[in-house]
Amino acid sequence: MWGNMNDYGWGNMGAGMLFFWVLLGLGFALLVRYTMGTGDAAGRKREQSALDILKERYARGEIEREEFEQKKRDLEN
Repeated sequence: MWGNMNDYGWGNMGAGMLFFWVLLGLGFALLVRYTMGTGDAAGRKREQSALDILKERYARGEIEREEFEQKKRDLEN
């Protein structure tokens, strides 16, 4: 009676359990992704505009005021 249990292999019960665990794992992954949020809080950095980069370079002293003003005018046009 119990000797035939190994004959089923990945039959109905095994495939059902595999399907259950895959769905459970996907559900957990989606839940984690949903609760982590999106944007800066999730570890993604906001894409900087060219003007933002220019302002940072000026603030760090990499470029002089005249160069900053000229490049700023170029970007605004």
